[in-house]
Amino acid sequence: MWLAVRAVRGVRGGGAGSPRAASGAAAAQLRRRLESELEDIRGAGTWKSERVIASKQGPHLRLAGGGGGIINFCANNYLGLASHPEVIRAAVEALEKFGAGLSSVRFICGTQSIHKDLEEKIARFHQREDAILYASCFDANAGIFEALLTPEDAVLSDELNHASIIDGIRLCKANKYRYKHMDMQDLEAKLQEAQKHRLRLVATDGAFSMDGDIAPLREICQLAQKYDALVFIDECHATGFLGPNGRGTDELLGVMDKVTIVNSTLGKALGGAAGGYTTGPKPLIDLLRQRSRPYLFSNSLPPAVVGCASKALDLLMESNAIAQSMAAKTQRFRSKMTAAGFTISGKDHPICPVMLGDARLASVMAEDMLNRGIYVIGFSYPVVPKGKARIRVQISAVHSDEDIDRCVEAFTEVGRKHGALP
Repeated sequence: MWLAVRAVRGVRGGGAGSPRAASGAAAAQLRRRLESELEDIRGAGTWKSERVIASKQGPHLRLAGGGGGIINFCANNYLGLASHPEVIRAAVEALEKFGAGLSSVRFICGTQSIHKDLEEKIARFHQREDAILYASCFDANAGIFEALLTPEDAVLSDELNHASIIDGIRLCKANKYRYKHMDMQDLEAKLQEAQKHRLRLVATDGAFSMDGDIAPLREICQLAQKYDALVFIDECHATGFLGPNGRGTDELLGVMDKVTIVNSTLGKALGGAAGGYTTGPKPLIDLLRQRSRPYLFSNSLPPAVVGCASKALDLLMESNAIAQSMAAKTQRFRSKMTAAGFTISGKDHPICPVMLGDARLASVMAEDMLNRGIYVIGFSYPVVPKGKARIRVQISAVHSDEDIDRCVEAFTEVGRKHGALP
């Protein structure tokens, strides 16, 4: 019977592997419009290709098709933990003990002891009361503003906040204010204007992923205290390596007791797999478990991912040596590139955007860098504003000095070839 059903499905479906396109005038019109839009993207030089990696994430990669010996300078693997032996072992042990996944959301039958243990560990690491796990920090940002804020409230957002913060704010019904990037005078003006609302929440990235600059949290917290507001920070590009113990920008700038809510990711420095979280006051976390839609309607994190992140946090809390290894390597790259004549955005962050301006230039330079064994990616509109194209280089704790020097040499050669350097 099963074979018969399978045979019928094969006939109806055109056989395994046979592509089928929707038919009809509407589908044809859609296809024409999409193909035209895609051609516009290619014509503008902003087409984003995906390079296929055939090895583990790390400072050195092998690309599909046999490209080996590639030095990787574009991953968020800040601490090199994505391929750390202990992190991988913890994932395997969690997979064997707890299975591949829960096939369920948390409140039905998707919570295991390792989920609760990791949430407790995250709260302890950030020195907060409680924490809640999400499938990603994008989900954490999508889930918090709608659950927390009402039409009586106001949210004040930096204009260059990550897209997930912007989308999360769009979902909520609070009154929305956008202040100029890291402009404290403009933030104060917006806070004054927002005084008529019940609750005021200032939302900012701790470290901005496209420019590598760090939010002025001391000044933000001073203004929040002056105007009776709360502070929310997204720490995806800070958790694990900024601050004396890697706790992030609030630790780096000495305002851990002034920031109310921290959202961050497990998918960058903390093992590099997936997952995100919110940590803060326990009543807020309890509310998110009741009201946050991405939490309520998404499967729980796979055990292997939980095992990775838990071991990564163990390594960080045992020693700050890994977190502190970033500064010298970041400074080496930034100083050598500046001396070569490049403009590097941001300050003292392992995100080192090489500013080029032109989208095509960023794209062709990135391709030429790969030909020289350096894996970097050009960023252009809509990921960054028009006219602000760049190649974003990201330094990892597991890069050697030789890796960094080779990258600078390649940039210098390619930059001269394409007129980005004299």
